[in-house]
Amino acid sequence: MAGVVNHLLEKLNLSKTSGEPAKPPDPQDLKELREKYTQAKQDHVFHYYDGLPDSGKASLYEQLVPIDPRHVNELAEKTLKPAKPEDESKEPPKLDPLPDSASASVMDSKKEDLAKWHDHGMELVSENKVGVVLMAGGQGTRLGSSAPKGCYNIGLPSAKSLFQLQAERIVKLQELAAKQSKHEEVVIPWYVMTSGPTKQPTQDFFEKHNYFGLSKQNVLIFEQGILPCISNEGKIIMESKDKVAVAPDGNGGLYQAMVVGSVISDMHKRGIEHIHAYCVDNCLVKMADPTFIGFAASKEVDIATKVVRKRNAKESVGLILQKNGKPDVVEYSEIDNATAEAKDSKSPELLKFRAANIVNHYYSFSFLENIPTWAGKLPHHLARKKIPFINLENDQIVKPDKPNGVKLEQFVFDCFPFLPMDKFACLEVKREDEFSPLKNAKGTGEDDPDTSRNHILDQGRRWLETAGAVVVSETDQTGVEVSPLISYEGEGLAFLSAKQIHAPAVVEKEEKQNK
Repeated sequence: MAGVVNHLLEKLNLSKTSGEPAKPPDPQDLKELREKYTQAKQDHVFHYYDGLPDSGKASLYEQLVPIDPRHVNELAEKTLKPAKPEDESKEPPKLDPLPDSASASVMDSKKEDLAKWHDHGMELVSENKVGVVLMAGGQGTRLGSSAPKGCYNIGLPSAKSLFQLQAERIVKLQELAAKQSKHEEVVIPWYVMTSGPTKQPTQDFFEKHNYFGLSKQNVLIFEQGILPCISNEGKIIMESKDKVAVAPDGNGGLYQAMVVGSVISDMHKRGIEHIHAYCVDNCLVKMADPTFIGFAASKEVDIATKVVRKRNAKESVGLILQKNGKPDVVEYSEIDNATAEAKDSKSPELLKFRAANIVNHYYSFSFLENIPTWAGKLPHHLARKKIPFINLENDQIVKPDKPNGVKLEQFVFDCFPFLPMDKFACLEVKREDEFSPLKNAKGTGEDDPDTSRNHILDQGRRWLETAGAVVVSETDQTGVEVSPLISYEGEGLAFLSAKQIHAPAVVEKEEKQNK
């Protein structure tokens, strides 16, 4: 297996970093590395090398080894100097909604279809064929925290973090699948992608909380890749005398990270065939949703995506659609007003383009195991940033007041157009049930901790009322938190039928409710 992994890494122009302490490099190895950077005209990275202490030399060498400066040059050329269209009079891309054959909605699908998808998904879960991938590389900077965003407490009565809510949904789904199938044990492995700054804190958080009831051996924490930051002239930026300025390679780095982090090999070993992937900041995410898994598996697609209905023509969201006959995501800034406001000819009350991307995807394992064959085709996008650097002329650290360079990143949806339309599908779900992103600081009023908390509490109240409970409140706080360990998606609450629940409340156990 080690040989296979090394072969994959070679194909991806990547190498595994060693966990051994940094050591001064062998002179011949150093000479070869210098030559590689000199040939690429990036040898300024060694400007301070000879004057560094051994530890600094070792640290810089270790950072430079996995970087391919020729590849950096190629990326710089493509992103900083994009090729002009051969025909500038060429018509803009043709945009169309996804065909009916590739789309469905939980809001208007037949009950028997929803039940069929759900049952099929539960069968796959019970057969241990489903895994979950979490993209959790971000920190809670906008939330006033340097901790991984998944550690954030959105203010629920239980004080549960995003990580805990999601872990407990896996625990509950495993329990439901085992009970339904009468299998002794059901395992849904959880693959958690972190970044450099968040990997150790995430690991520590999971250890501290005993993996929230999951088995440690079924939680694999891995790290997304990084790319050097480059100047507007395409030169690698030095952050300090012994350190290159680097940045995570975007959520599209997920694919290479799954190879480097041994996720693909672990899935292969476990016999995983269906994968659910999502972002950590969605507090309502349904982990390994059986309906979604069953929907995608029954269509035998390689990628499927969940969407919610766009609120209005002006909402700033990317859209899932057809672009020149291929599945794709088009950002709101790329669509003109006429296109954004166009109405559906079949349902004039709805927008023609309304499938809002929520980064909630399904993948077949057969597609992901072939990452090395297509990962090199993923484009890199540039983000112009203010990047601190050391001035090589006067040795001063500079914190620029305007963008002085670019960070390169890939997007997770950039592989969608690689597929023919019959290998892609889209399931529309209810926003109030499945999508509440945490993006902004408390008090913003939109996509902030308060809205996340309220959406969970409102969902709990709806579940209880559907089960026949009566929720009353003497204040404006009418929500109820239902622990994921009690209910995954509203099931199992019949014991509260006809009972009066005083909100705000927490339903944590079947016998008791805590006010």
